[in-house]
Amino acid sequence: MSVKKVVLAYSGGLDTSVILKYLQETYQCEIVTFTADLGQGEELEPARKKAELLGVKPENIYIDDLRDEFVRDFVFPMFRANTLYEGVYLLGTSIARPLIAKRQIEIAKAVGADAVAHGATGKGNDQVRFELGYYALKPDIKVIAPWREWTLNSRTALLEFAEKHQIPIAKDKRGEAPYSTDANLLHISYEGKALENPWEEPDEDMYTRTVAPEKAPDTPTYVEIEFEGGDPVAVDGEKLGPAALLTRLNELAGANGIGRLDLVENRYVGMKSRGVYETPGGTLLSVAHRAIESLTLDRGAMHLKDEVMPRYAELIYNGFWFSPEREALQALIDQTQKRVTGVVRLKLYKGSARVVGRQSPNSLYRLDYVTFEADSVYNQKDAEGFIKLNALRLRLGAMAGKQ
Repeated sequence: MSVKKVVLAYSGGLDTSVILKYLQETYQCEIVTFTADLGQGEELEPARKKAELLGVKPENIYIDDLRDEFVRDFVFPMFRANTLYEGVYLLGTSIARPLIAKRQIEIAKAVGADAVAHGATGKGNDQVRFELGYYALKPDIKVIAPWREWTLNSRTALLEFAEKHQIPIAKDKRGEAPYSTDANLLHISYEGKALENPWEEPDEDMYTRTVAPEKAPDTPTYVEIEFEGGDPVAVDGEKLGPAALLTRLNELAGANGIGRLDLVENRYVGMKSRGVYETPGGTLLSVAHRAIESLTLDRGAMHLKDEVMPRYAELIYNGFWFSPEREALQALIDQTQKRVTGVVRLKLYKGSARVVGRQSPNSLYRLDYVTFEADSVYNQKDAEGFIKLNALRLRLGAMAGKQ
């Protein structure tokens, strides 16, 4: 494949630094690096310096702060659907990939690149997510996936290649890492090595965003989350931008040991994998959003959302963010959110987040209808005909069975 200029998704770590050099040697092309700040909590300027050290021109180095766009345009729309993959996973890694792909393609168009490259392996989901995004946004783009091309099939081989080409290596990368991680403002994931045995409990010192629930404060923390049109807009009465709001919730939940998940999941490529996730603020948002919907959504709309959610979650997990079916489901979901406005109060305590209050100007909850005291708006005798009509097919079936 002939390539003139390639935009590389570049973290500055061992893998993508080796990939940068590999692209230079193999394709003899101009390299543009793109590093996305998605709130991973790492200093990104070292990535710029390393790219320059490896021969990338300063004008070809892009480091973009995408935190607000990430939360506003990707995380929040996903949370409007109460999205959970396989019932539990809040999709922290999956939802970041379409944004990275989108920005890579935007840069490729701006600089006239004819190719993009990523560092995802041939065993994982991310290769699919990145490339589906690329092709959806620029059908004629060339894609380079070095892990599917080269012979560097182990971390030892990567280290040897790096040393041969004088690529700086962080000291803690010289040995086998116990797990690999992926981080952004929504979550951090841990996979591989010590976690590959699904029977073994993760080491406590692995976690970086949450305290151990048993070591969390003995006094509960209360937090109020305000929603407008299905999206969170304030915490404890303070209006906050998307990234700032999620950061605040991460701090509150993490301090109370909330948001850990140990999961064996089904990858899109066919195998099962064991991952451990920390999604502190996202866990609070998930609980609170469903609580405000319980007041404001009609039963039919709520149940329809619950029916389509697994399909929507699967689309995101598998990399189909830019597909017409995801956009169609998003339109349905967003239509239901117009009245989802109000405040939810949560009680955070030693790993749990419980709803202890909710209120909304659009509430469909009517005390005069549900009270156990005397009322003048509901005729209980009406229930008799309602029940008999619903029971008619059951009665007919039972009578037919006796014949």
